[in-house]
Amino acid sequence: MTENEQSAPTQTQSANSNANSFGNSHDWVRVLAHYRETNQLRSSFELAVSVVPFVLLWALAWWSLSVSYWLTFAISVFNAAFLLRLFAIQHDCGHGAFFRNRNVSDWTGRVLGVLTLTPFDVWRRTHSAHHSASGNLELRGMGDIHTLTVSEYRNLSRFGRLMYRVYRHPVTLFGLGPAYLFLLQHRLPIGLMGSGKYWTSAMATNAAIVAAIGVIWYFGGLAPLLLIFLPSSIVAATAGIWLFYVQHQFETTHWEEAKDWQLHDAALHGSSYYVLPKVLQWFSANIGIHHVHHLYSRIPFYRLTEVLRDHAELADFNRMTIRESLANARLHLWDEQSKRLLSFAQARPLVLAPVRN
Repeated sequence: MTENEQSAPTQTQSANSNANSFGNSHDWVRVLAHYRETNQLRSSFELAVSVVPFVLLWALAWWSLSVSYWLTFAISVFNAAFLLRLFAIQHDCGHGAFFRNRNVSDWTGRVLGVLTLTPFDVWRRTHSAHHSASGNLELRGMGDIHTLTVSEYRNLSRFGRLMYRVYRHPVTLFGLGPAYLFLLQHRLPIGLMGSGKYWTSAMATNAAIVAAIGVIWYFGGLAPLLLIFLPSSIVAATAGIWLFYVQHQFETTHWEEAKDWQLHDAALHGSSYYVLPKVLQWFSANIGIHHVHHLYSRIPFYRLTEVLRDHAELADFNRMTIRESLANARLHLWDEQSKRLLSFAQARPLVLAPVRN
């Protein structure tokens, strides 16, 4: 170990130091309540500057089919950025944070759900479960990325460990997973199969998607589906899953047993501030300011930057750069002893260690 490595604090030590000096999460909830008011004109503007370019790029991509399939594909991949932004607006609608009128927010979200291949009412319910149980080890399983503790992984059979490794592999999480989730799993109200309300949401969205695909097929055949619809949908889905992953999967994230779990502490300490270049921050609708969003989900996305501007200490908490997020993608197991997320290699000595009675 070098002298610099000896003197430099670890990520865990730095995070613990920040947490100790940060203040009570309940106090921050009261502060953030002042930012919950929406601006109707601003919300309408943000919706317009997302929908209009998305539609125009779709039209441009369709026109380009007669010029070059590669050009069509490139336009469609770029248009995924606007589709991602529309999903982020749908996300705000689900929290009732986009328009003051809840019905307007809900129907905006339902219409956008056809474009994002996401039944709005089903997604809103599962995402609410994510917010209400994030970081609670006993309430995992709905609206989150499956994460095992070291002890749980140790108790699995060899086949079980293999299946978990396959699930957590980047090819699965960020390759096969997004396509499966948005093209297939979202077609049914998974986890809510016993409710007619959520079946209605899923089937109505499916019907609208099928109708749209039918119109595209009728007027353009297979080419626009393969070169416009699928590329933009899959790239946007992949980017969305990546953002969701890095916002909660980092070394010093927060997991606790139910008896020790506290909602606001988990929201603040278990969510990252993903620092992105301005253009990516715009396309992702500030969702990288995730610790603030989890503390107070009713804040419209366009006001999250106001929070950081007015409260600089929040901008220094749980910061994660793009480079750090790439490194965090190798972390897969929660160690309940050290309170940090470990890679399989880091956890190996713990997995192989004899179990103490």
